[in-house]
Amino acid sequence: MIKRFIIAFILLVIVVGGIVGFNMFRDKAIQEYFASMPVAQVTISTAKIEPVKWLPNIETIGTVGAARGVDLTVETTGIVKEIFFHANERVELGQVLVQLDDAVQAADVEVAKTQAKLDKQAFDRATELQKRGVGSEVTTDSARAAAETSTSQVAKLQAVLDQKQLRAPYSGTMGIPRVELGQFIQPGTAVATLQDLDTMRADFSVPEQQLDLLKIGQPVAFSVTDGDFPFKGAITGIEPKVDPSSRLVSVRAEISNPQGKLSPGQFVQVRVELPAEDNVIAIPETALVSSLYGDFVFVVKPAPAAEKTADATASENPGHIVSQIFVDVGRRSDGSVEILKGVSAGDEVVTAGQNRLSNNTPVTVDNSVTPQSTADGASKP
Repeated sequence: MIKRFIIAFILLVIVVGGIVGFNMFRDKAIQEYFASMPVAQVTISTAKIEPVKWLPNIETIGTVGAARGVDLTVETTGIVKEIFFHANERVELGQVLVQLDDAVQAADVEVAKTQAKLDKQAFDRATELQKRGVGSEVTTDSARAAAETSTSQVAKLQAVLDQKQLRAPYSGTMGIPRVELGQFIQPGTAVATLQDLDTMRADFSVPEQQLDLLKIGQPVAFSVTDGDFPFKGAITGIEPKVDPSSRLVSVRAEISNPQGKLSPGQFVQVRVELPAEDNVIAIPETALVSSLYGDFVFVVKPAPAAEKTADATASENPGHIVSQIFVDVGRRSDGSVEILKGVSAGDEVVTAGQNRLSNNTPVTVDNSVTPQSTADGASKP
């Protein structure tokens, strides 16, 4: 019985030892296999960091309005007799836009002119008689007063007659007519809007912390899309008071709009241009990677001699690895981002292919294809 137990125990030890030995042999073989496996190189594109001339700016949003824009109204009551403009028509200063029925006023002017002519003749005769010594000074003074009164009456009635005409107070573009022929209108009735579209103005706001960066005459660029800023202007007014509820400062800029591409009430993106700064360390935005632990970049470095592989010498840039460097990020502008700390001039950062990288990954640099700037300005080489 004991002999059988000993034999069974020996067999069990042999089986268990075989299993353990096999597992140890397998694990060692796997380790040796992966240790001898060549590490695949990742193809990336890079950009070398160089000090640049930084063009800082303040970006915000605003609303466009005409530098001169009014809703035209008449000064007196009357029936619309003629309308001399059409929607979107260009009119000049002093041009007649609307004519009200003025038959009565025109007749009053003619009567006053006739009376003024008669009084002028009486004054001339009285003056001539006085010169001959047969007329009194009192008669001459009375005739002079009557002539002057008649002249003033003509001017008054002519002014009343002119009120029957609505004229353009300045050159600009007319809006849609809001009155019709034969309509009886009163003072305050809106006839149409008149907008001077050659020169526009934009109202926008900036945070109070940036108030010291603004000054009158500072250049400003505007855009109605996410692309370029084709419209140029300058700051013409800065509100001296900060809004206590929003902590924003109201700013107004004037925009040249010779082709009429901007319309009053339109939404625009605003970029206030600040003085340029030299020797700023900046990288393309595509080189920056954000994570829960912070912002970082991959910097290309020569691989240590022990890590160079046999096929590395055949690559375009043999023996390179990447190192993950955490950085402090500053301002952003036109697809570039300012780096305050972490990298320096001369470093070569990865701009594409970061999703396949980790620390010490072997890489091959291929800059034949690089990220280009997109419509939203997210990146550019």
